[in-house]
Amino acid sequence: MKKHPQQDAPPPGDMPTAYDLAHVRLYLRLLDADAEGADWREAVDILFEIDAAAEPDRARSVYSTHLERARWLARSGHLKLLTTRIG
Repeated sequence: MKKHPQQDAPPPGDMPTAYDLAHVRLYLRLLDADAEGADWREAVDILFEIDAAAEPDRARSVYSTHLERARWLARSGHLKLLTTRIG
């Protein structure tokens, strides 16, 4: 049950967006899964409801682009997220 539908790739750029704000929980779950060494195919199935066996290229792309955005937010974007009015 997804609260906010995901795009195949998060928005680019060096400023947080409404999409990022709506998907903070997803980003945190991705970071946790990565830190725990979870298989990316399992993570993409659970978090994005994409079958990696049926759509391997799309699944890998969705996972890796969102994980990279989550890492960016964790490194520096979170400060911008806290100080930027998104609307």
